[in-house]
Amino acid sequence: MRGARLSRWLIALPMALLALATIYPLVFTGNAAMKTRREYILDRFTFADAIRWDNIATAWTSAGTARYFANSVIVVTGAVALLLLLGSMAGFALSHLRFRGSRALFLGCLAALFVPFQVIMVPLVRTMADTGLVDTYPGLILAYVAQYLPFTIYLMTSYYSAIPAEIVDAARIDGNTTYGVYRRIMLPMGRPALLSVGVLNALFCWNDVLVALLMMPSAEHRTLMVGVTSLRGQYSADIPTFASGVLIAAVPVLAVYLFFQRRIADAVTAGSTKG
Repeated sequence: MRGARLSRWLIALPMALLALATIYPLVFTGNAAMKTRREYILDRFTFADAIRWDNIATAWTSAGTARYFANSVIVVTGAVALLLLLGSMAGFALSHLRFRGSRALFLGCLAALFVPFQVIMVPLVRTMADTGLVDTYPGLILAYVAQYLPFTIYLMTSYYSAIPAEIVDAARIDGNTTYGVYRRIMLPMGRPALLSVGVLNALFCWNDVLVALLMMPSAEHRTLMVGVTSLRGQYSADIPTFASGVLIAAVPVLAVYLFFQRRIADAVTAGSTKG
């Protein structure tokens, strides 16, 4: 009994410390957003005297966070929709359509997962600049698709590979074309994987700073994460307003994660039992 209790404590204590280290920054940010500038300068670690929404309102309106939020919604929605469309089509083709080079194409997608974005950063931006897509919504959407499409294809291929080939053959016998099999069979059966991959890609695109900073240099088209980083300039010390912007950017991510946490776990483990 003592050994079992000791084992539980050895597991629970590190997990509790990890949870505390994860929750504390969010609590600190929320507390800083409720303080005035003077209160924060005098003592940044004590709790705010009262709940104030002035800093959040200032960050939302005066600092342009509302526009940045709308830009992020447009870009993330377009990128995720295109990623799911292309990823599901490619996953179906690589898992159930036999053609020359399919295996090499799938291995190429796997190899692309190991290429850091910094390696292709300069050629990508120069290509976008030559085609006039820099500082446009389509340009940033295509940049996100190029970055996260290999990951999406890998997960969708792994999921569709677990679907028996007999189902596809039966659909063909019933008179469905390849597109009919994809639309009537694979898309409905792939909804759990599509939801999981969609949530992960939405989180990736929403939290991105580097790609958005390169592709959207003008202040008008900044995404939320880039806009929040600009709230704290070199000579600015308005930390409560900056914390309010961080809080606005974090709330949608936390909401999505809490609502779809099981789907996220399923997406991370997709393909672990069958390649």
